[in-house]
Amino acid sequence: MTDDAPPTATRLTDVARRAGVSTATVSRALSRPEMVSPAARDAVQRAVAATGYRMNHAARNLRKQRTGAIVALVPNLGNPFFAKILSGMGQELSAAGYDLLVGDTMEAGGRHRALDRFLDPSRADGIILLDGQVTLDDLRALPDAPPVVMACEWIEGAALPRVVLDNAAGAGMAARHLLDLGHRRIGWIGGPEGNVLHLSRLAGLRRALPDLAEGYVGDFSLQAGARAGAEWLARDPAARATGIAAFSDEMAAGFMAELQRAGVSIPAEVSVVGFDGIDWVAHLPTPLTTVRQPKQDLGRTAARTLLARIRGETIPVETVLQPELLVRASTGPEPG
Repeated sequence: MTDDAPPTATRLTDVARRAGVSTATVSRALSRPEMVSPAARDAVQRAVAATGYRMNHAARNLRKQRTGAIVALVPNLGNPFFAKILSGMGQELSAAGYDLLVGDTMEAGGRHRALDRFLDPSRADGIILLDGQVTLDDLRALPDAPPVVMACEWIEGAALPRVVLDNAAGAGMAARHLLDLGHRRIGWIGGPEGNVLHLSRLAGLRRALPDLAEGYVGDFSLQAGARAGAEWLARDPAARATGIAAFSDEMAAGFMAELQRAGVSIPAEVSVVGFDGIDWVAHLPTPLTTVRQPKQDLGRTAARTLLARIRGETIPVETVLQPELLVRASTGPEPG
């Protein structure tokens, strides 16, 4: 290299590597230092001095232009519930000329790490957030994020548009179905305490059933349903709920499997209703009665809402879709 040859340009990733932080944190430390912790800000400043990095404002402005990508952040890609939602999103976005990228907040090193990686305007033109465990503080720490729309789950108090199901109405459908079959001891299998889906579905049950029987706290998984099944089996048979409303199909399936391994007949001894309408529960040994969410419609509506927000159009704060009860073999009259 000659003396007058230009030196190799230092990149943002070089600064991030030296400071031991993400590139998004470096970007915020340089453009909005008040949004970064003092320790991170100091580390970035030392790294900038050591590497000789200079912010390229032209490149920064280019990153604010259209990327052609939309990111959907999902709390658990292993859950089949999200497949048709993402399919609906992909169809709508593809027709508008966008690619759909998917980030798993459970597998991306935690929610904070996932937000740091994906809620960055250099990566996407917009975000569809399906993880209600993200907090307001998480979002406030990302002032330069692209437009965000929430779907399925939501964050109470967040001034963001959302596309959701009428969860309380769906739980009410399950309750009325069990009541119509003669059940009076009706229990539930819920999600994590504080989760918005758990709270809204439990509220819908309680409106229809002021005298709910036992409840089991879960996490929407098959394993949580199996644990609830073991607890149900441990109860005095005379005091067991004869009808169970599970707040997800996976929990309902896990519950039924645990009972059937113990020789309990469904629905002769207990009726079970799920929630979500996942395809495979129609093919269980005892096909599951469930509250179906219009998953593809939900995905398409969320995508249309985000695209309208990107274009600067006026959009509703909340769009609510309606559930449907699918009656199958897992529910029947109250025993006796």
